[in-house]
Order: sequence, then C-alpha cells, then structure tokens
Amino acid sequence: MVQIKLPDADLDTILSALEIYSGKSILRPAALPTATYNLKLTKPIPRSAAIRYIETVLALNGIGVIPLDENVSKVVALAMARTEAPEIISGSAFDYPPSGRVATKLFQLEFMRVNDLAPMLQGFLNPNYGGPIQLPNANAALITDSISNLQRVEVLLQHVDKPVSAGMKPKFYQLRNGAKASDLVNKLRTILSGQLQLQLGSATTYNADDRTNQIILVTDPRQYPFFDELIAKLDVRADPNTRNEVIYLNHAKAVDVVNVLTRIISGQTQAIQRQNAQSVRPGQGLAQPAQPTPPGTPAPQGPQVVSGSSNANGLDGLLSGTNEFSSIMTVVNDDRSNSVVVSGTLDDIRLLRELVEKLDRVLAQVRIEVVIAEVTLDDNNQSGISALGLVLDGDKLVGFAGTAPSVSVTDGVITRPGTSGGFDLAAEIAIGITPRKSNNMILSVPAITTSHGKESMISSGEKRPVITGTVSSAVGATTGLATSSSVTQQQIGTTLTVTPYIGEDGSVQLDLKQTVEDVTGEVQIDNNTQYIIGSRETTSYVTAKSGEIIVLGGFQKKIDLRSTSRLGPIPILGDLLGARRKQNYRQELIFFLRPTVLTNNPAIDNAPAMQQVERFPTRDLIKQQLDPNYEPPPKRLLDQILPR
Repeated sequence: MVQIKLPDADLDTILSALEIYSGKSILRPAALPTATYNLKLTKPIPRSAAIRYIETVLALNGIGVIPLDENVSKVVALAMARTEAPEIISGSAFDYPPSGRVATKLFQLEFMRVNDLAPMLQGFLNPNYGGPIQLPNANAALITDSISNLQRVEVLLQHVDKPVSAGMKPKFYQLRNGAKASDLVNKLRTILSGQLQLQLGSATTYNADDRTNQIILVTDPRQYPFFDELIAKLDVRADPNTRNEVIYLNHAKAVDVVNVLTRIISGQTQAIQRQNAQSVRPGQGLAQPAQPTPPGTPAPQGPQVVSGSSNANGLDGLLSGTNEFSSIMTVVNDDRSNSVVVSGTLDDIRLLRELVEKLDRVLAQVRIEVVIAEVTLDDNNQSGISALGLVLDGDKLVGFAGTAPSVSVTDGVITRPGTSGGFDLAAEIAIGITPRKSNNMILSVPAITTSHGKESMISSGEKRPVITGTVSSAVGATTGLATSSSVTQQQIGTTLTVTPYIGEDGSVQLDLKQTVEDVTGEVQIDNNTQYIIGSRETTSYVTAKSGEIIVLGGFQKKIDLRSTSRLGPIPILGDLLGARRKQNYRQELIFFLRPTVLTNNPAIDNAPAMQQVERFPTRDLIKQQLDPNYEPPPKRLLDQILPR
C-alpha cells in the first residue's frame, strides 16, 4: 500500500514516482509536453492502482507510457504512441483494469462490415491516437487507445456485430377467403410505405407464394400481432372481382369520351411503372402510351376498346378507395346508344363514373352574327372602315365618326337616343352610319350557333360551270366530229370559317379564316371560254367579350369599266360617234362579327329574337306555336281599329 501526495509537481517528479512504484526504468525523449501535475490521494492505495493513476494523469496531459520489457518502459507523446509498439491485447480488454494506459487491440468482426464500423466510432475514440486502422480484406479494425476506450469498443461490438436476421423468425399466412397472395402483397407494399416501412425496419420482408397461395413473412416476432390483424382484414370474401355496367351519356359522344379515357389510363399506367416497378404484376407487360391525335384527324369509327394496366394497389375490388385502374378493366363505346360499356372492378366503375360525369357536360355555345358589306371607295377614303365612318380600337367597334355625342358604343352595345330594345347586327350598323352612305351594300347577313372548339363555316356566293375536258369523236364520213365536254361546278364567292374558344369569363377567342373568290376575267382555251378566278385569303385570331362587335377588312379589288353607246346602225362608225364612259374605282369587303355567349337558358338566349318578334303583327301566332299554353292578351279598342 502506498500514499501519493504530489502537489504542483513537474514532469520529472511524476516520472520519478512512476519509476519507484513500477520498479522500471523510464526512457524518455528529449522533448515532451510539459505541465504541472497535482495528484494527491488521502488514502493509501495498492501499488498497481498508483501506477494506473499516474499513467492516466500522463495520458490526460498528452503523454503515453509504453512498456518495453519487465525492467524498462518508455514515455512518448500520444500522437506517436501508435507507432511506438504499444502493448497488444490479445484477449479481452476487460482482463485489464480500466485506465488511461495506451494499448492496441485487433477487433475481428463477424457479421457487420468494417466500413460500417468506422463511422460509428467517430467522436467515440481519442483523436490523439489517430483513430482505427481498417483492414477490409480481413474485415477487422486495429485500434490504439486507452484501455478504458478499448473496453467501450468491445462492449459496443457485442451489441451491434450480430447477424441481420438475429431475432427474426418466419411466419406463413395461408389465404383461405379468395384473395390472391401476390395481389395482397402488392396491397401491403402500398400500405406499408414511407415512414411506416422505416419503423418496421429494412430486415422485415413479406413475399407471395402463388403456388400455395401463402404469404411468407420474416420479421421480429413482436411484429406478428400487427401483421395478423392487417392480413386478416384484407383476406375477406368480397363481391366478384369484375362487373359490367353501361354508362349512358347525355351530351358528349361516346367515342370522344373513350378516347379521353384511353389517354388517362395509359398515362397513369406509365407514371405508376416509373415510380414503382413493383406495381407491375408478374408476367404482365408494360402498356404502350396513347399517341396524341393530330389536329384535324377525324375520330376513329367503330367501337374503341381500352384495357387497364397494372394496379399498384392490387387486390382488385377487395378494398374501396383506390385511385388506380386495375389490369382487368376494359372500356368500349357503343355509338348506337351513345353509351360507354365498362367491365372491371368496383373501384374501376366508380372511378370511370366520376370521370364520365365530369366529361359529359354541355359545351359552351356562342351565337355569331355576321354581316358582309361591300363598300365602294373613292379617292377620299383609303379603306372601307373610314368610308363607313367606323371608329375602331384594334379590331373592335367603339364608335361612329360624325354621329351625335349621344350615340356611343359600350362593350359592343350601341346606345342612341329615342330607341330601345335589342337590334340585330345589320340594324345596329345601318343605324349607326351617319350620314347614310350610298356607296355600300350588304351582301349577306347570316348567323350561326356553334359550340366551343367546333368549326363552323359561312359561305355566300354561286357556282359556275367550268369545262375540265373535251373529247372529239368521228360520227360519220359526212357529219364530221362530235364534241363532248366534261363540266364541273366551281364555287365562287365569300367563305368565312370560324372556330370559337369560349373562356370561363365570357370572353370568346375566334380563329378566323376568310376566303374571297370572284371572276376577274375570261380566257379562251381550246375554243372554250374559261373564267379567271381571283382568290384572296387571310387568317386571323381575335379575342372579344360577349356582345362586342369585331370589324375585319382589307379585301380590296380594283374595277375598270369601259362602255360605248352606239350612235346609228353602222357598226364601226356608230361606235366611234357614240358616247363613251370610262370608270375606275375600288371595292372592299368589310366583315362585321358579333359573338354572343349563350347561357343554355332559353329565356335569356332567346330574348333578342323575342324582342324582334314583338314587332311583328303575327307575334301572337308565333308565341302560340312556341308555347301551346300561351294566351294572347285581350286587344284594346285602338288595336282593333288600327292593328299593328
């Protein structure tokens, strides 16, 4: 038993005390870390304990003690201790009492990899010793540190260096109520994903054996109750997997709806397969994505069939709430009854009903009034718009030049004093032109009603015969040749093609194509008179609010007129002495369009027409034809004398 009292001792004093208690000579280099040591123990302790305390105090101050043999030890800086052949512990570090004494131990790993051990020891060992030396080929780590830290590493490995399957046991679930093992496993993989899978651990596995219709679970037995309850709830008898149902459409065309469903199902299939390859059932191929239909391509005729693809949720029809189509789903259009025939699970039918309900809607409709006017231009007007006195903002009519200040155009509605009620577009324009123009003529006043995205066409003109071929044949020696011609009808006139796109805010975007064809002259071909047809064509895309008036112009042509009045019966002399007239002028076609978005409410949409009907003397007869329950009001005496 010894007693240590070393207050404020230097390094030499501490090393001298170590020599006395250990009975060994101490070798030291020329330079060592210097410090002041204060080691005082009030009670006597064994000599071996005194040696451990002194070695620990030295280690705390950056000095390691390394035994050479039974008689000599050496002291070095801790940073050099690993290369100065410290004592190697071949057995357990717990065979030595805990202390700061430096030692080396080779830790042989049995199950975990040495590459995984090194990150775990960061911040765990004394950095002055340089950390562990990894031996990947031997799957071992050579660690130099204090005996106390080596003991901690040994305890750590006792807990972590274990087989992955430690504590894992298999369990077999025999499915007896109609569920398919592979479908149920797919359902489990969908349910047990994300954070829930992390809580179960990566070692937990569950796979299907369709040969015996079993689920093989390998997990910790403490997880058994969780899987017992979950699989029992899924393995239940349910309605048949497939059902057939006919969904009748009210507004949309069946072939169009099936085409949309085809793209939705194909796109969903591809997204599922990219996100999770396990969603594809064994033996099931990848569905090809639907190719987009080029614009203008007619819809395919006949029944269109689309089959569903893989269902990541699996267990078709056993659980409600899935948002994916199953692999057994088919959709066929029946054009005769305008219906969609669905075959699939309950979830398939539910999802398709929701989609069809949203697709089977009445498309927004628009009534487009069109006025085509021909304006004769003089030298004072370069365009028909200025000749008519129109004031435009872009393509929209906003006023009339030269009118009284009380006449105005607001949102396409023309207001003027002394008038009330709605007017058709031709009346609006004719009243608004002040003073009245004699150089214009309205060629056509059509009106069309069409749906969103549906192309409509307005054509005004005539068809003229055009000879496309002539055949001559001999009919006899004296009669000569007989000639026959092939004739086709050539359309000549004005054509306006419009495709409206109706916005939610009531705005209308019009895709317009204007074509004007007229006869500009004649030519003789093979003794046949053929027409020279001039063609002018423009395309435009305009946006307007419901009720605004759009004005489009620019179709001008030059006309040269020459005429001679014969004076006297002599052909040449009479023409020379008669009156002559030469006239050159230009004409321009002006298109007025007024789109009105319909509300699908007859009382509102038919209001402008009914206002015009009120001006007719036969208004009561018209109303009775429209409404059998209509009773005309009793006539006043003035109406009987002066009927309207």
